[in-house]
Amino acid sequence: HEVTSPQAFSALNEKNLEVKYPNRTVATVDHIVPTLNQQRPFSDPLAEEMLATLEKNCKSHGIKFHGIGSNFQGVVHVMAPELGLTQPGMTVACGDSHTSTHGAFGAIAFGIGTSEVEMVLACQSIMQQKPLKMRINIDGTLNSHVTAKDVAIYIISKLSSSGATGYFVEYSGEVFKNMSMEGRMTVCNLSIEMGARGGMIAPDEKTIEYIKGREYAPKGEEWKKALSYWKSLKTDNDAIFDKEFNFNAGDIEPMITYGTNPGMAIPISKSIPSSSSDSESSYQKALDYMEFKEGEMMIGKKIDYVFLGSCTNGRIEDFRTFASLIKGRRKSDDVDAWLVPGSHKVLKSIKDEGILDVLTESGFKLREPGCSACLAMNDDKIPKGKYAVSTTNRNFEGRQGPGARTLLASPLVAAATAITGRITDPRNII
Repeated sequence: HEVTSPQAFSALNEKNLEVKYPNRTVATVDHIVPTLNQQRPFSDPLAEEMLATLEKNCKSHGIKFHGIGSNFQGVVHVMAPELGLTQPGMTVACGDSHTSTHGAFGAIAFGIGTSEVEMVLACQSIMQQKPLKMRINIDGTLNSHVTAKDVAIYIISKLSSSGATGYFVEYSGEVFKNMSMEGRMTVCNLSIEMGARGGMIAPDEKTIEYIKGREYAPKGEEWKKALSYWKSLKTDNDAIFDKEFNFNAGDIEPMITYGTNPGMAIPISKSIPSSSSDSESSYQKALDYMEFKEGEMMIGKKIDYVFLGSCTNGRIEDFRTFASLIKGRRKSDDVDAWLVPGSHKVLKSIKDEGILDVLTESGFKLREPGCSACLAMNDDKIPKGKYAVSTTNRNFEGRQGPGARTLLASPLVAAATAITGRITDPRNII
């Protein structure tokens, strides 16, 4: 994408190097694009320069670029799986930490730095230290209104935001087998938020069915060969992991964060605890920043913004979930709601499926695809001191704008909150 590639291309040009395999490289623009008006040139000159630079570099090196105006443009970790670019057994690298998303397909996927982007472009190779192996098993049946996002936040709350540092995680058990591909992508996306190098789920019939017929999926005889290979990609029964965790699906409720890292999270019906895995000073600093106190309930707290979108929850399934709760209800006048599709394919599906009508009738407005308020690298910034229930992946200080206060949650919790104007348990709405 446009943010981590300019320096890499510049370094290639200085060394008179070509991109070795342009056919194995795909580009899009997502971080800096506006979501209210995507007409060129952008009003932000820096954003326009970054987009123009990526366009130029892709054209110069023969790389396929899905830019503004393309029906396939979108958040890199949303559009790539949608197009069938992500396939089991691949090694997927991108200059973005949430590349772990693609592990949902049984791929080895991880984020890399700008200098490493240069290496991959130049030689399709990269040196990496072999990570330790972790397996997380969750068996049983999820409770009603518990989504993949809740599962991921629950795991991080148990392991902490650094609990998987140095590991590559495999997710296993009934919960992940029963989870949709889009749900699996959400879980793998958040692997990085507990320090993991990446996360993955073994490919199965759901994986194959998702990829089948997509733009970049293998065709004809190549499809048959791919199936044979993909079906062989599974962990041996006697495999040994460096660390293993087991959780019960029945223990997971709708979750919400209350602090300034994704591990500071609780079931939405519980109160803020008196301690966490963080040091006492950093824990108190987080509560002070959020202006929360130990023992307070999260339910009922006033919220200013609701954000639905990002590489974590900007897929069509997330918009279906959001719409299912708000249908027949009205958005609170006290809440600004930013609903941002993860790609143009998602935007088209929202329109084709009648979801846009449901949103409009309930007082919501739809924006154009992009990363938007996930990281405030564009026009979409939560104002200082305001609270946002966000379906994104990070709640660090200032992540969504200087002084903004972010509470991570699922599309269902976001929808319930958008209706009431206060943190609301979706189980009390439905």
